[in-house]
Amino acid sequence: MTKPYTQADMDAVSDNPELTDAQLASARPFAEALPAMAAEMRRVRGRQKKPTKIPKTIRLSPEVVDYFEATGAGWQSRLDDVLKRYVTDHR
Repeated sequence: MTKPYTQADMDAVSDNPELTDAQLASARPFAEALPAMAAEMRRVRGRQKKPTKIPKTIRLSPEVVDYFEATGAGWQSRLDDVLKRYVTDHR
C-alpha cells in the first residue's frame, strides 16, 4: 500500500504558493477574465433519455406537501410515484 502524502511532503514540492491578500482582492470571476474559454466550456444539456415529465402547477393540501417535504430530497419524485400507483390501481 502507498503511504499517504503528508502536509510536509506537499509543502516541499508545492509550486502553487498561497495567494496574497492583494492578489485575492484583484481576482475576477473566471467567465469575466477568460470569456471565450468560459463560453467553450459551457455545457449544454442534451436530449433526455427517459420520457420527460410535464411541468404543471397544481394545488395540494398543506399536510400533503409537509408530509412529502419531510421525507427529504426527492420528495417530488416520491409524490409522483404515489400518484402513478394510484392511476395504475384505478384504471
